[in-house]
Amino acid sequence: MTRKELIAEYKNLKPRIGVFQIRNTTNGKVLIEGSTNLDKIWNRHSTELRFGNHRNKALQQDWNEFGEHSFVFEILSEIAQPEDNSPFDAGREVKMLEKLFLEERQPFGEKGYCG
Repeated sequence: MTRKELIAEYKNLKPRIGVFQIRNTTNGKVLIEGSTNLDKIWNRHSTELRFGNHRNKALQQDWNEFGEHSFVFEILSEIAQPEDNSPFDAGREVKMLEKLFLEERQPFGEKGYCG
């Protein structure tokens, strides 16, 4: 493939959209969120945690206590994007799916880092 073809292919890539969780394998607590770019959001979370400035203080505290090896990033559900580029409100779809997972799994209090 030529450089030009690689650039064109990259520009046509669609980000993965969906709902994920960060799970503490030591105590079972989870943080559930949705994102319109699953790869970027994981990068953001892991960078904030590694630098010790994650916005979720309880998650940061457990990360500091148990270590990075005690956490996994898991995609719970991906949302397929239309192939024909028809109108698609990714943000709305993600919020609806995230709400369903939060209602189903109730990751609050002792069960999670949400809320």
